[in-house]
Amino acid sequence: MERLKLFLPLVIFVILAAVFFGVEKRVQTGEYSPTAMPSALIDQPLPGFALTELSTGQTLTRADLLGGDWFLLNVWATWCPSCHFEHPFLLKLAQEGVRIYSVDYKDNAPEAKNWLTEKGNPYVATLFDPDGVFGLDLGVTGAPETYLVDAEGIVRFRYQGALDQQVWDRQFLPQLAKLNESSQ
Repeated sequence: MERLKLFLPLVIFVILAAVFFGVEKRVQTGEYSPTAMPSALIDQPLPGFALTELSTGQTLTRADLLGGDWFLLNVWATWCPSCHFEHPFLLKLAQEGVRIYSVDYKDNAPEAKNWLTEKGNPYVATLFDPDGVFGLDLGVTGAPETYLVDAEGIVRFRYQGALDQQVWDRQFLPQLAKLNESSQ
């Protein structure tokens, strides 16, 4: 019996390694995301707001975003390294005709304006949220986050992290297919 106790640490190590590799495989296949947190907004109306549009100074409300088709609501900031990474992909989506609104989250307005001037502006409009109040209503845990909102203003999907082609293909396209099926 004493000899078996000697192998106990090895048995525990093998079990932990099997669990680790099982989780890692699920992450690689996209079946599980350790950073994804459920959102209370899924299938709920986009929260109301009255925020200043970054470049025009005009006050926009929820009603100003609705009408037409689905859209993306991207939460970003100049202080966010991942936002720098995803920005070229957002420009590509906008060029392809995807309607993207944004929330400039807890940021500095002049720096945000310079960012959009220098890097290009993929957004139909940018809601300036310097105190993060609207971000709290959205349940933002950090930038970047992107919400898929249907034509009626219902939040259908939230993604935490930077968008790229792989994320778009794996996460957003199935959601858009569901929207198209339900609208027919």
